[in-house]
Amino acid sequence: MIMDIANFTPVEATLGGALIGLAAALFMLMNGRIAGVSGIMGGILRPVEGNMLWRVAFIFGLLVSPALYSQFASLPAIQIDSSNALLIVAGLLVGIGSRYGSGCTSGHGICGISRLSFRSILATLLFVLAGMATVFFMKNLVGGA
Repeated sequence: MIMDIANFTPVEATLGGALIGLAAALFMLMNGRIAGVSGIMGGILRPVEGNMLWRVAFIFGLLVSPALYSQFASLPAIQIDSSNALLIVAGLLVGIGSRYGSGCTSGHGICGISRLSFRSILATLLFVLAGMATVFFMKNLVGGA
């Protein structure tokens, strides 16, 4: 993936961040739950009676939103230079890390840090450091993309 710094859009990025924060706050106020996507998805995979409709609606909204957005604006071009096998392994490692970390970047990074949770601050710091180490390892030692 290549970042196009020439087309950096700070206003849109700020508005997007504010909308994510607003959505997380509204989710907490209206549902009494943290908007951690891995936990919400995990609840679908391990269903509890009376607890499915809102989970399915949340995940459905995540999947449908880009299609709705594309009706009003063009989606950015996405270029992935990695193999499917590497993407599958990476996805599995993210899932395992979310399980061991008791949450994902949305739960810890957005909701936890905003609540000044030390555990979430530490988890997010470890997410970032692990990502940096992985990129360094893959680019410099393995020679992959």
